Amino acid sequence: MSEPIILGSPTDAELGDQLLGTAWRRPALGEQRWWRVAFGIAGALTLVLFSLITYTVTTGIGLWGNNIPVAWAFGIINFVWWIGIGHAGTFISAILYLFEQRWRTSINRLAEAMTLFAVMQAALYPVLHLGRPWFAYWLFPYPSQMETWPQVKSALPWDAAAVSTYFTVSLLFWYLGMIPDLASMRDHAPTRRRRIIYGLFALGWNGKASTWRHYRAAYLVLAGLATPLVLSVHSVVSSDFATALVPGWHSTIFPPYFVAGAIFSGFAMVLTLLIPVRAIFKLHNVVTQKHIENCAKLTLVTGLIVAYGYIVEWFMAWYSGERSELYQAWIARPTGPGAPLFWLAMICNVLVPQLFWWKRGRTNVYLLFAASLLINLGMWSERFMIIVQSLEREYLPSMWASYAPTWVDLGLFLGTLGFFSLLFLLFLRNLPVVALSEMRELRHDLEHDAERKEAAAHV
Repeated sequence: MSEPIILGSPTDAELGDQLLGTAWRRPALGEQRWWRVAFGIAGALTLVLFSLITYTVTTGIGLWGNNIPVAWAFGIINFVWWIGIGHAGTFISAILYLFEQRWRTSINRLAEAMTLFAVMQAALYPVLHLGRPWFAYWLFPYPSQMETWPQVKSALPWDAAAVSTYFTVSLLFWYLGMIPDLASMRDHAPTRRRRIIYGLFALGWNGKASTWRHYRAAYLVLAGLATPLVLSVHSVVSSDFATALVPGWHSTIFPPYFVAGAIFSGFAMVLTLLIPVRAIFKLHNVVTQKHIENCAKLTLVTGLIVAYGYIVEWFMAWYSGERSELYQAWIARPTGPGAPLFWLAMICNVLVPQLFWWKRGRTNVYLLFAASLLINLGMWSERFMIIVQSLEREYLPSMWASYAPTWVDLGLFLGTLGFFSLLFLLFLRNLPVVALSEMRELRHDLEHDAERKEAAAHV
């Protein structure tokens, strides 16, 4: 027998108190201490990020460890990694909504917020990588009498179009889904200032039947728009590599391989965030063990697709008979300068998800949390393997070189982790983590289903 989606059968009022209360209840003394520590660390890393961005813009990307031939390094590694993390939110929200999967309701709000904050970190890197970020608007086809249109043969305009579209649709989808909850917060906020702020963002929501009808139609349209973006965004990012004549990049498997890897790392990050949030805010009756287990199952499925992608890469390198491809896949990556990261990626991305075949591996939150951290580490290592190791060992041995990140590279990456954490902490403190309006609707649907089953049993 499967675990119910909501435990304890709370009333609408009890659900409202529980889910809205996460935004304005005064935390206990122990929670306050941990909150201040976490907020202080995230804030300090955010200051480091913006300081290093200023340093990079004023001095140049010569501060980074990039060289020839490794012209793409930490900047593009972190761009691809952060974009990948942002995929699970849209997948959970849009695709599972269209397939009417009820279990998405408890985790879609957190996943959508994670998507927005991750895409914001990702967008920083291509702009800085331009070298002259004040000309970033050249990437967009704005009206220009000088006819300085974007160079469509370059991968940069593709990324600009894909990432900006993905962020815009994800933001609209997240905000539209939150409007009913913002109205509830407007009506129940403990202070007048909060009521005014939430009221402005609620856009005059009145809860009438006609309002709900228009809301559902708009939400369905945005879900339909967001669904193909899950496939398109990382397919475009993968094309940056697949269209280049570099050993290890020039492969038609990259689009599905990158999309599966993105959803894989995204679900790992959902588990990384969901497990502590569930414990801190005591949401065990709303985010049940069944939700955690479903996320683990999807992580296992996408992890198997990623492992299959590795096998196809090795097979095609052998089958092609192309010496550079064969050397790259079978010798340079496993034994070259970045070999430890190659083996770390294999362990974390191939072996660790196999724990989820067993129910105990899918339900032990401590094991799941550790596994999710390892998977995210492994996916970052995979991006390093694809980008840096491929460039370190191109066709001519005379062009071979090694890459090492500088302290600016490392500081920028740690800074994005801090900025992401800061935005997520602010989200937890000011907005409901779980969609209240959808949970109430789900509770009523479950009650009606139970009544129908009971009536059918008596017939």
